[in-house]
Amino acid sequence: MTLIDRFLARAIQRGELTVTFPGGRAATYGRPDAELGHVAIRFDDARALRQMLADPSLGTAEAYMDGRLAIERGDIRDFLALATANNRWEEGRGSLDASRLRRAIDNVRFRIDRVNMARRARRNVAHHYDLSDRLYDLFLDADRQYSCAYFADPADSLEQAQHAKKAHIAAKLAIEPGMRVLDIGCGWGGMALYLHRATGADVCGITLSQEQLKVARRRAEMAGVDAHVRFELIDYRHMTGTFDRIVSVGMFEHVGPAHYRTFFRQCRNLLSPDGVMLLHTIGRAGGPGVTDAFTAKYIFPGGYIPALSEIVRGHEGLRMHCTDIEVLRLHYAHTLAHWYDRVVAHRDAIVAMYDERFYRMWTYYLAGSEVSFRHGGLVNYQLQYARDRHALPLTRDYMVEHERELMRASAPPGRVTA
Repeated sequence: MTLIDRFLARAIQRGELTVTFPGGRAATYGRPDAELGHVAIRFDDARALRQMLADPSLGTAEAYMDGRLAIERGDIRDFLALATANNRWEEGRGSLDASRLRRAIDNVRFRIDRVNMARRARRNVAHHYDLSDRLYDLFLDADRQYSCAYFADPADSLEQAQHAKKAHIAAKLAIEPGMRVLDIGCGWGGMALYLHRATGADVCGITLSQEQLKVARRRAEMAGVDAHVRFELIDYRHMTGTFDRIVSVGMFEHVGPAHYRTFFRQCRNLLSPDGVMLLHTIGRAGGPGVTDAFTAKYIFPGGYIPALSEIVRGHEGLRMHCTDIEVLRLHYAHTLAHWYDRVVAHRDAIVAMYDERFYRMWTYYLAGSEVSFRHGGLVNYQLQYARDRHALPLTRDYMVEHERELMRASAPPGRVTA
């Protein structure tokens, strides 16, 4: 039995994977499983095999992007789901980990990249978020929410779930009319506009993306609320003023562990004495780690997903109460499934916009992310903070009651006009 045969026999035990190797030899691994089904792939050259063995994540991704790994039965999501379902985080098998040499190289790279200085932060943001507005319109919801949705029911539509996410967060913030709210990493403005519409608060959204800023400002002007909802191109480290509430959704992943302390200290300084903050971020279910090479190279340069222990160390000693922690386990898997399906449905448009390699990269990114939440060690954390222990009600009941009120009072918004 060859090295690749031993690797695949160990990695695939449930479900069936048929592999056609360069030269025409074919072999099937695993056993029938109704849930995981039967996937067939083909390697066009020996280099693709060597890359996959050295680093299953990056090697497989690049072979697929370059067309040297073909999916002949099922699609890339089926293949990645089969592989990760056989190596669930809870089981700790690690059979899909990169080689020791590859992990050592990644650790060195990560230690260099983690120093996400302000001059690099804007470039890193632009790499991902300044892509064509048309691309994001093709797979995001109508409000262009590019973060984990909240599925009260897995059967909910993406629009319903993203609307529920905003209501879920607003309820935790306990915002009152006229309060000043800061939205750190405001994206295309959907959360800021919602918070004003739903609560009557004045909201300031900040971003490092030129393209997102243009859209957010245009949306506020078109809604006639630009006197109450404003957007600025500024790094959080340079923000000044005092705010009753702070919200940050999907931005903390770009801060970098070396700057967690700076982030939380700055948030505390910006909060009023009775202020409240809500942080929504992707997180690791286990301990600290490194960003995988595929994500760092192609998707989120400078990005890092924190462990809960790293977040806690970031705010310890700053005299802010961590008043609530919620772990959303499968919500992002459902969100990404919707995004993936929409990208696949718009394949021709995306290929015409970029090229076939970009389309393959994007589907690998979404499919890989989905299975990482479904089978791997990724979750979403929502952490609530208050400077004063009396700033919020004694029990969590107010969150549920307010969320129901918000859901009754409003409906999902219409399509973003770029």
